[in-house]
Amino acid sequence: MRWLSVLAGAALILLILRDVFHTIWHPTRHGGLSRLVMRGVWRFSAHHGERWRPVGLAGPVGMMAVVAVWSFTVAAGWGLIYWPHMPEDFSYASGLTPSDHASPVDALYVSLVTLATLGLGDIAPTSGWLRVLAPLEALVGFALLSATVAWVLGIYPALARRRALALRLSHLRRVRVPDGSLDSPGGAALLDGLGSALATVTVDFLQYAESYYFYDGDAKISLAGQLGHAVGLAGRAERARHPDVRLSGAVLRTALDDLAGVLDERFLRTGGAPEEVFTAYARDHGRRPAPP
Repeated sequence: MRWLSVLAGAALILLILRDVFHTIWHPTRHGGLSRLVMRGVWRFSAHHGERWRPVGLAGPVGMMAVVAVWSFTVAAGWGLIYWPHMPEDFSYASGLTPSDHASPVDALYVSLVTLATLGLGDIAPTSGWLRVLAPLEALVGFALLSATVAWVLGIYPALARRRALALRLSHLRRVRVPDGSLDSPGGAALLDGLGSALATVTVDFLQYAESYYFYDGDAKISLAGQLGHAVGLAGRAERARHPDVRLSGAVLRTALDDLAGVLDERFLRTGGAPEEVFTAYARDHGRRPAPP
């Protein structure tokens, strides 16, 4: 029974460390727990849209929930390791009766104190291998804090790039770029800039998949609502007479296809054409797709 508790605790710790690794340092589709939490908060916000989405709570609350799940599960894992060895392998401060402080709650308390690097010392391991594990838990706690800060610092620049691209598309839609202006070297440069920005946003969705679950309040900075105009510009460029514009239009179309592929594979699962994916993306973010 003792080793069963230790093995269960070790499994929980490894599960969280794997999830942190795949979410922050090696983003893939294997960061299952964090994605499940973020998606759950996003779906919940969809049913409470009038209250949550206008103030953009889903993304920040989802990240807080992920960090809370990581921290509590790691603490619970180490608590399961400590618990079978209490009270005989622990020292207690004066005034504490060891037999009265050997419950799962006490083991969790020791784990939380160690994970948070508080080091209160009222209950501390005395057995050799447990004395090694406690500093390791403190190191994991410090690494988890550092990883969370790095995660936050990475997400918000990615959101800024996405919103800047949406605002750029909104500018182009509002000025109604005429065909004559687009069919020129300047038009080719404009399309190249959009293609480059789309490539950056595509990488952001791969690197920071959780950024998908952030709602963009203003329609002008909502990429989900502005992508239709990029599709329209690509179609106009492909019919242009200027060869550079046609080439830039083809590159823009490819960038849009790549973005649609990432959105569909990782988040939407429609299996449709890029235009259908962008329509689903807009609806999932509570937007009407912009006309081409």
